[in-house]
Amino acid sequence: MNVLNFAHAFFGDASHWQGYDGIPTRLVEHVRYSLEALLLAALIGLPVGLVTGHYGRGGNALALIATAGRALPSFGLLVLMFIWIGFGLLPVMIPLVVLAVPPILVTTYEAVRSVDPSPVDAARGMGMPEARVLFQVELPVALPLILSGLRTAAIQIVSTATIAAYVSLGGLGRYIIDGLYQRNYEKVVGGATLVAGLALATLAVFWAASRLTVSPGVRRSG
Repeated sequence: MNVLNFAHAFFGDASHWQGYDGIPTRLVEHVRYSLEALLLAALIGLPVGLVTGHYGRGGNALALIATAGRALPSFGLLVLMFIWIGFGLLPVMIPLVVLAVPPILVTTYEAVRSVDPSPVDAARGMGMPEARVLFQVELPVALPLILSGLRTAAIQIVSTATIAAYVSLGGLGRYIIDGLYQRNYEKVVGGATLVAGLALATLAVFWAASRLTVSPGVRRSG
Protein backbone atom coordinates (compact mmCIF):
# COMPACT_ATOMS: atom_id res chain seq x y z
CA MET A 1 0.00 0.00 0.00
CA ASN A 2 1.22 3.50 -0.72
CA VAL A 3 0.86 6.55 1.50
CA LEU A 4 -2.44 7.63 -0.08
CA ASN A 5 -3.94 4.21 0.50
CA PHE A 6 -2.81 4.24 4.12
CA ALA A 7 -4.36 7.68 4.61
CA HIS A 8 -7.62 6.65 2.93
CA ALA A 9 -7.85 3.53 5.08
CA PHE A 10 -7.20 5.50 8.26
CA PHE A 11 -9.69 8.29 7.63
CA GLY A 12 -12.25 5.89 6.18
CA ASP A 13 -12.33 3.79 9.36
CA ALA A 14 -15.35 4.91 11.42
CA SER A 15 -13.68 3.73 14.65
CA HIS A 16 -11.10 6.50 14.27
CA TRP A 17 -13.78 9.18 14.55
CA GLN A 18 -15.22 8.30 17.94
CA GLY A 19 -14.19 7.37 21.46
CA TYR A 20 -11.24 8.43 23.62
CA ASP A 21 -8.81 7.59 20.79
CA GLY A 22 -10.91 9.23 18.08
CA ILE A 23 -9.64 11.98 15.83
CA PRO A 24 -11.80 14.74 17.40
CA THR A 25 -10.53 13.90 20.90
CA ARG A 26 -6.86 13.70 19.85
CA LEU A 27 -7.18 16.89 17.80
CA VAL A 28 -8.61 18.83 20.75
CA GLU A 29 -5.81 17.53 22.99
CA HIS A 30 -3.15 18.55 20.48
CA VAL A 31 -4.64 22.00 20.01
CA ARG A 32 -4.84 22.48 23.79
CA TYR A 33 -1.18 21.56 24.30
CA SER A 34 -0.17 23.86 21.46
CA LEU A 35 -2.23 26.83 22.63
CA GLU A 36 -0.99 26.54 26.21
CA ALA A 37 2.64 26.37 25.08
CA LEU A 38 2.21 29.30 22.67
CA LEU A 39 0.54 31.41 25.35
CA LEU A 40 3.32 30.74 27.85
CA ALA A 41 6.00 31.46 25.24
CA ALA A 42 4.26 34.69 24.22
CA LEU A 43 3.97 35.81 27.85
CA ILE A 44 7.74 35.42 28.12
CA GLY A 45 8.93 36.51 24.70
CA LEU A 46 6.67 39.42 23.81
CA PRO A 47 7.25 41.69 26.86
CA VAL A 48 11.00 41.14 26.82
CA GLY A 49 11.22 41.65 23.06
CA LEU A 50 9.09 44.80 23.15
CA VAL A 51 11.00 46.43 26.00
CA THR A 52 14.48 45.56 24.73
CA GLY A 53 13.55 46.58 21.20
CA HIS A 54 12.11 49.88 22.40
CA TYR A 55 15.24 50.82 24.33
CA GLY A 56 17.63 49.21 21.85
CA ARG A 57 19.52 47.25 24.47
CA GLY A 58 20.19 43.58 24.95
CA GLY A 59 20.30 42.56 21.29
CA ASN A 60 23.45 40.45 21.70
CA ALA A 61 22.06 38.74 24.79
CA LEU A 62 18.82 37.94 22.97
CA ALA A 63 20.74 36.47 20.04
CA LEU A 64 22.70 34.29 22.45
CA ILE A 65 19.52 33.12 24.19
CA ALA A 66 17.88 32.39 20.84
CA THR A 67 20.87 30.38 19.64
CA ALA A 68 20.96 28.38 22.87
CA GLY A 69 17.20 27.74 22.74
CA ARG A 70 17.31 26.53 19.16
CA ALA A 71 20.28 24.28 19.89
CA LEU A 72 18.49 22.35 22.64
CA PRO A 73 16.94 19.12 21.33
CA SER A 74 13.26 19.10 22.25
CA PHE A 75 13.06 15.34 22.68
CA GLY A 76 16.20 15.23 24.81
CA LEU A 77 14.84 18.01 26.99
CA LEU A 78 11.53 16.15 27.28
CA VAL A 79 13.31 13.00 28.51
CA LEU A 80 15.34 15.03 31.00
CA MET A 81 12.23 16.81 32.34
CA PHE A 82 10.36 13.50 32.53
CA ILE A 83 13.13 11.94 34.61
CA TRP A 84 13.34 15.01 36.83
CA ILE A 85 9.63 15.87 37.21
CA GLY A 86 7.78 12.68 36.31
CA PHE A 87 4.48 12.23 34.50
CA GLY A 88 2.24 15.17 33.67
CA LEU A 89 1.88 18.07 31.31
CA LEU A 90 4.75 20.14 32.73
CA PRO A 91 7.55 17.98 31.24
CA VAL A 92 5.92 18.52 27.84
CA MET A 93 5.31 22.26 28.24
CA ILE A 94 8.92 23.05 29.15
CA PRO A 95 10.55 21.87 25.86
CA LEU A 96 7.70 23.34 23.79
CA VAL A 97 8.05 26.74 25.47
CA VAL A 98 11.84 26.64 25.18
CA LEU A 99 11.42 25.91 21.48
CA ALA A 100 8.91 28.73 20.92
CA VAL A 101 10.42 31.59 22.94
CA PRO A 102 13.46 32.32 20.68
CA PRO A 103 11.53 33.15 17.46
CA ILE A 104 9.04 35.28 19.38
CA LEU A 105 11.72 37.07 21.38
CA VAL A 106 14.13 37.81 18.55
CA THR A 107 11.47 38.68 15.96
CA THR A 108 9.72 41.06 18.37
CA TYR A 109 13.00 42.78 19.18
CA GLU A 110 13.91 43.15 15.51
CA ALA A 111 10.38 44.31 14.64
CA VAL A 112 10.49 47.19 17.12
CA ARG A 113 14.06 48.12 16.18
CA SER A 114 13.11 48.29 12.49
CA VAL A 115 10.44 50.96 13.02
CA ASP A 116 11.22 54.27 11.31
CA PRO A 117 12.72 56.52 14.03
CA SER A 118 11.13 59.71 12.65
CA PRO A 119 7.61 59.20 14.07
CA VAL A 120 9.13 57.84 17.27
CA ASP A 121 11.24 60.97 17.74
CA ALA A 122 8.23 63.14 16.88
CA ALA A 123 6.12 61.39 19.52
CA ARG A 124 8.80 61.91 22.13
CA GLY A 125 9.14 65.52 21.08
CA MET A 126 5.42 65.98 21.77
CA GLY A 127 6.00 64.72 25.31
CA MET A 128 4.41 61.32 24.83
CA PRO A 129 5.36 58.86 27.62
CA GLU A 130 7.60 55.95 26.66
CA ALA A 131 4.82 53.41 27.16
CA ARG A 132 2.56 55.25 24.73
CA VAL A 133 5.40 55.61 22.24
CA LEU A 134 5.85 51.85 22.35
CA PHE A 135 2.21 50.81 22.16
CA GLN A 136 0.76 53.59 20.00
CA VAL A 137 3.62 54.36 17.60
CA GLU A 138 6.04 51.43 17.41
CA LEU A 139 3.77 48.44 18.02
CA PRO A 140 1.26 49.10 15.17
CA VAL A 141 4.12 49.34 12.67
CA ALA A 142 6.00 46.36 14.11
CA LEU A 143 2.89 44.16 14.34
CA PRO A 144 3.27 42.31 10.99
CA LEU A 145 6.78 41.12 11.88
CA ILE A 146 5.72 40.29 15.44
CA LEU A 147 2.90 38.15 14.08
CA SER A 148 5.38 36.36 11.82
CA GLY A 149 7.43 35.41 14.88
CA LEU A 150 4.33 34.13 16.65
CA ARG A 151 3.38 32.21 13.50
CA THR A 152 6.80 30.57 13.33
CA ALA A 153 6.60 29.62 16.99
CA ALA A 154 3.07 28.24 16.58
CA ILE A 155 4.07 26.05 13.62
CA GLN A 156 7.06 24.70 15.54
CA ILE A 157 4.88 23.92 18.55
CA VAL A 158 2.18 22.19 16.50
CA SER A 159 4.80 20.06 14.76
CA THR A 160 6.67 19.21 17.96
CA ALA A 161 3.72 18.67 20.33
CA THR A 162 3.65 15.08 19.09
CA ILE A 163 6.33 14.40 21.72
CA ALA A 164 3.57 14.47 24.35
CA ALA A 165 2.74 10.92 23.32
CA TYR A 166 6.20 9.76 24.48
CA VAL A 167 5.20 10.44 28.10
CA SER A 168 1.77 8.79 27.80
CA LEU A 169 -0.20 11.96 27.07
CA GLY A 170 -2.60 12.40 24.16
CA GLY A 171 -2.59 14.53 21.05
CA LEU A 172 -2.05 13.56 17.45
CA GLY A 173 1.34 12.11 18.28
CA ARG A 174 -0.53 9.25 19.91
CA TYR A 175 -1.32 7.86 16.44
CA ILE A 176 2.30 8.09 15.34
CA ILE A 177 3.81 6.54 18.46
CA ASP A 178 1.18 3.82 18.82
CA GLY A 179 1.25 3.13 15.09
CA LEU A 180 5.00 2.63 15.07
CA TYR A 181 4.83 0.37 18.12
CA GLN A 182 2.00 -1.70 16.60
CA ARG A 183 3.47 -1.54 13.08
CA ASN A 184 0.15 -0.07 12.04
CA TYR A 185 1.27 2.29 9.30
CA GLU A 186 -2.26 3.49 8.64
CA LYS A 187 -2.13 5.16 12.06
CA VAL A 188 1.33 6.58 11.42
CA VAL A 189 0.35 8.12 8.10
CA GLY A 190 -2.98 9.31 9.48
CA GLY A 191 -1.34 10.99 12.47
CA ALA A 192 1.32 12.63 10.32
CA THR A 193 -1.35 13.85 7.90
CA LEU A 194 -3.37 15.36 10.75
CA VAL A 195 -0.32 17.18 12.14
CA ALA A 196 0.49 18.57 8.69
CA GLY A 197 -3.13 19.65 8.24
CA LEU A 198 -3.14 21.35 11.63
CA ALA A 199 0.06 23.19 10.72
CA LEU A 200 -1.57 24.46 7.52
CA ALA A 201 -4.65 25.50 9.50
CA THR A 202 -2.37 27.42 11.86
CA LEU A 203 -0.90 29.30 8.91
CA ALA A 204 -4.42 30.19 7.79
CA VAL A 205 -5.34 31.44 11.27
CA PHE A 206 -2.33 33.76 11.40
CA TRP A 207 -3.01 35.01 7.88
CA ALA A 208 -6.55 35.90 8.96
CA ALA A 209 -5.25 37.49 12.17
CA SER A 210 -2.85 39.61 10.15
CA ARG A 211 -5.64 40.77 7.84
CA LEU A 212 -7.80 41.72 10.81
CA THR A 213 -5.23 43.40 13.07
CA VAL A 214 -2.69 45.03 10.75
CA SER A 215 -3.78 48.32 9.24
CA PRO A 216 -3.93 48.45 5.41
CA GLY A 217 -1.32 51.22 5.32
CA VAL A 218 1.19 49.12 7.22
CA ARG A 219 0.49 46.09 5.01
CA ARG A 220 1.07 48.13 1.85
CA SER A 221 4.30 49.64 3.16
CA GLY A 222 5.51 46.18 4.17
